[in-house]
Amino acid sequence: MLGPVILAASRSDRMRRLISAAPVTKQVVDRFIPGETVDDIVPIIEELTGRGLELTMDVVGEDITTPEQAAAARDAYLALVDRLEELQLGERVEMSVKLSMFGQALEGGHELALANVRPVVEAAAAIGTTVTLDAEDHTTLDSMFAIHEELREDHPQTGCVIQAYLFRTEADARRLAANGSRVRLVKGAYKEPAEVAHQQKHEIDKAYVRILKVLMEGEGYPMIGSHDPRLISIAQELARKAGRKPDEYEFQMLYGIRGEEHLRLAAEGHRMRVYTAYGTDWYGYFMRRLAEKPANLRFFVRSMLTKG
Repeated sequence: MLGPVILAASRSDRMRRLISAAPVTKQVVDRFIPGETVDDIVPIIEELTGRGLELTMDVVGEDITTPEQAAAARDAYLALVDRLEELQLGERVEMSVKLSMFGQALEGGHELALANVRPVVEAAAAIGTTVTLDAEDHTTLDSMFAIHEELREDHPQTGCVIQAYLFRTEADARRLAANGSRVRLVKGAYKEPAEVAHQQKHEIDKAYVRILKVLMEGEGYPMIGSHDPRLISIAQELARKAGRKPDEYEFQMLYGIRGEEHLRLAAEGHRMRVYTAYGTDWYGYFMRRLAEKPANLRFFVRSMLTKG
């Protein structure tokens, strides 16, 4: 399986230098990360919302080594909030954050990440939108869930992400569904050991369906993070059986992948949100996109061979 190899490469400084230096890399990266600054991304936001889609914005960058970098990440999100307010798009565009970017891995990281993310959540709420806490590797999750719970005391619309390949996730889903949380369910895109996570695709898919059923039957707001046509069809059927209306759940897909499907779902009356990343520190995000789906890797390799 190439996925684990690519995920290992995402942590390699040597591979980062090699891939970043390839002439074709930027052309391919642009498929998934359509800009480096807020100004770059505004036309994308306007185009997608104009076509009936909603967005969740991710400022990429996880390799935070100082409190100053964590504060800069916070400020980047606050600048995004300001621009969304100018565009009057708060109700259409939310934000996704990785707590590692807010200093979670530093000394005193739990408290530092909470202190940095709180003003972003407050600013988002002030313009009518919200924040979803992205899931990272399994060692960070207890901290993420604790921060999520604390933020929800004042801002109950704050969301979080759970990953189907982890053994713990079904229990997490039951707890979150019972307390009415907004929850994005994804398969998972980090290299995890066999002691904590399913390793085979069919096992991950079965876990995804079990967990999605829990969310659909619960009190929260499920967000289906998948490009898999079969899982999308199953999600629609589970929503129907649970008696959910179209505005009581949503689909989420990555920018640059299955764009026509985004528009099809929106045209059918579903809430369809496009996960759109931007920023200069794109390497880790990009490599996980390659690891998630063989077609993404083939696209990159073909471009390297034909344009490099």
